[in-house]
Amino acid sequence: MNVQKRIAVGSDHGGYQLKQQLIPFLRSQGHLVTDCGTFSAAPADYPVIAADVARRIASGEAEFGIVIDGAGIGSAMAANKIPGIRAAAVYNRDLAINAREHNDANVLTLGARQTTLEVAKEIVGLFLSRSCTVERHRRRVRMIMELEAPTSGNAAAGAGGARSMHLDPADIEQITRRVHEILSSGSVTDRRGAPVSPAELAAMIDHTLLKPEASREDVARLCREAREYGFYSVCVNPAYVRQAAELLKGTSVKVCAVVGFPLGAQSPEIKVLEARKAIRDGAAEIDMVINIGALKSGDDALVLRDIRGVVEACVDRRALCKVILETSLLSEEEKVRACQLAMKAGAHFVKTSTGFGPGGATEEDVRLMRETVGGKLGVKASGGIRGYDDAVRMVAAGASRIGSSSSVKIIEDARQRAGA
Repeated sequence: MNVQKRIAVGSDHGGYQLKQQLIPFLRSQGHLVTDCGTFSAAPADYPVIAADVARRIASGEAEFGIVIDGAGIGSAMAANKIPGIRAAAVYNRDLAINAREHNDANVLTLGARQTTLEVAKEIVGLFLSRSCTVERHRRRVRMIMELEAPTSGNAAAGAGGARSMHLDPADIEQITRRVHEILSSGSVTDRRGAPVSPAELAAMIDHTLLKPEASREDVARLCREAREYGFYSVCVNPAYVRQAAELLKGTSVKVCAVVGFPLGAQSPEIKVLEARKAIRDGAAEIDMVINIGALKSGDDALVLRDIRGVVEACVDRRALCKVILETSLLSEEEKVRACQLAMKAGAHFVKTSTGFGPGGATEEDVRLMRETVGGKLGVKASGGIRGYDDAVRMVAAGASRIGSSSSVKIIEDARQRAGA
């Protein structure tokens, strides 16, 4: 009897047909499968898909990944760029066994032009049923993984200090878990000290400017502050994405754009177009507002289609998708259901609020969202977070990203407390 496993599966256009055939096979074997795209035979970039699958393994959302392109080689190269990933391109049963028993591979890549469906099924079955148990092999796997350490160290030692180190979503989640451990342990009792360092906190903040009266000069100031303080991203309206991307070119600060903002009542097709345009202009992340009325009406199919369309647009262009729930308008059951739909649609984050609704982020809502999504998605707290204490409370409740227009004040306060 097969042991149920959580598996993330993805492909480019060359592997799309084989992916569509393998997913039902995997589910028939009792496995829980997440389809990471692509979702059609239209041209898609395999590095984007491979990285998405790999990050789900690295974050613990899935136990194993399977990526299919024409040859399987490029996807393995891309997946192995993600820390914690051991991807193997496999073409026959012997390599499938070796990849698991000798190398403890956690991502399998297949070449659709190099195999048949029946051979692919055999390879997948062997890959998922074997494990690395012999100590000499396990020792060598540890040696492989230790090779990642110098890379992280060199990045951290680069010019510019902590912010010159690239922080991807897996890094942010790790920081969040550590902060949560510290706060939960009770070891930090004097709130005058800073349990979250200024650099760590800045690396979790989306520096936000969404006011309708914001000018180009205001956006330029936002970007200057983001560079100076080392914020994770700037979050702007779509009209200012290109300007922000130009101003932040060559820095590690990302550009985030809102879609369907602030009401979420646009049609799914319009949200997709808006997301694609923002990504073309330079957005690396999209914060989309769900169709709140559809959720409250119980039309989960529409909400799912609404989210999934934007997620697909993001995945196609290697962007992240955050789903804004507007929690102040929802019942507890609706908040849980919205989180579940975001997970089902393949989103990367759930987010509390637009900042334009009747209320902002609360510890209770962040905690409920984190309990619902577990470690599968990030949680962004946004709306009404105006000071350092507000931000730390959200992190303690389970937030892995903070959205605020008071980011500078938050970090200045953090620096003051750290110095004290």
